[in-house]
Amino acid sequence: MTVLEVPQPAAATIYAPWVGPYPVLRSVTVARPFERVVQYLRGDRAFPQLIRFALVGGSSNIAYVLLFFAMHGIGPLVANVIGSIVSTVIANELHRQLTFHASGRVGWFTAQWEGGGLALIGLGVTTAGLAALDVWTPGIGGIAEASAILAITAAVGGARFLALRGLVF
Repeated sequence: MTVLEVPQPAAATIYAPWVGPYPVLRSVTVARPFERVVQYLRGDRAFPQLIRFALVGGSSNIAYVLLFFAMHGIGPLVANVIGSIVSTVIANELHRQLTFHASGRVGWFTAQWEGGGLALIGLGVTTAGLAALDVWTPGIGGIAEASAILAITAAVGGARFLALRGLVF
């Protein structure tokens, strides 16, 4: 009969020059579930990609706002254009590398061209939606306009995610 050995939590020795060597036990109960979650979030399934897509989008929006405020002194239009271009380039590269793990399949220029084109289409759709909203409901309040912008942006972002996931990457 063969006896199966069950591995015990490994004790690692960490050496700190100011203290000396001391043993550290790894927590098996906490590390394994956390590792599974991290491994799942790094996977190529649609939901983890959607989470990464949203995180990259939020990060690039923060970069846009910071650039916009930093360059606002030279004019809001120029600040908007520079902020949009730089944040779109950042988002496209992060989507290529992190969201879709496509750095080995898709080159930098191709990702910028296709992602930037989709961003321009999205900008056109949101601008047209806001213009239509202004025509149909001219006295609409700021909260309703902001809600419409969020809804349109979410719809465009969802379509962009599906396009990048299925067609580009």
